[in-house]
Amino acid sequence: MMFATARRVLEQLRHDHRSVALILLVPALLLTAVYFLFENEVLPPGMPRTFDRIGLMMLAIFPFVAMFLVTSITMLRERTSGTLERLLTTPIHKADLLFGYALAFSLMASLQSLVATAVAYWVFNLDIKGGPGLVVMIAVINAVLGVALGLLCSAFAQTEFQAVQFMPVVVVPQILLCGLFVARDRMNEVLEAISNVLPLTFSVDALQEIAGHSDATEAMWRDAGTVGGIVVLVLVLASLTLRRRTA
Repeated sequence: MMFATARRVLEQLRHDHRSVALILLVPALLLTAVYFLFENEVLPPGMPRTFDRIGLMMLAIFPFVAMFLVTSITMLRERTSGTLERLLTTPIHKADLLFGYALAFSLMASLQSLVATAVAYWVFNLDIKGGPGLVVMIAVINAVLGVALGLLCSAFAQTEFQAVQFMPVVVVPQILLCGLFVARDRMNEVLEAISNVLPLTFSVDALQEIAGHSDATEAMWRDAGTVGGIVVLVLVLASLTLRRRTA
């Protein structure tokens, strides 16, 4: 049942060119904008480029945001159109349904992360110690996190506008507190404590480990595993809160 759901979702996406463009191209285009923001910076000899730090983090943040939006809106459409109600009259279990959606969007997220990472490395010459394979892995995990949170939040929205409104609540605080703008150890104690339990923080920490080490470290695997565990937990919660349709 799970694989049948994933196949159906992928078939729908194949005919939705705008969603495919959003998934595959928007993160790479946003990364391009970030590169040109710092194109003219003047650095002392031996000083790493700002893009090498910021761009690396964007490889986690942009897929996370894009997949959250696409997934939450797509799932809401399934519910408001009555498709979800029809599916739940069959023997399919809610968990199979949710994990099928997650699998389909995760495959798209993998392609998205490959495109964005390829642009970062081979177009803009991202210069870090770790290899692109590990960067892609973390980017994919983070995109899947966006999928899981999008599925969960869609259960509490009644319109597409409400689904988008979850961004300031779920997505923006994680971006602000993940260490992108201010080092976490320099934050207010309360904000630092909140930051320490946010999923995006673990993804950024994992990327920083990759940036500073040529080989995978124990800390990187721990952070990646933590995000993976959060993804599974969120998907389980989403299956428990799944409703047949929006009232």
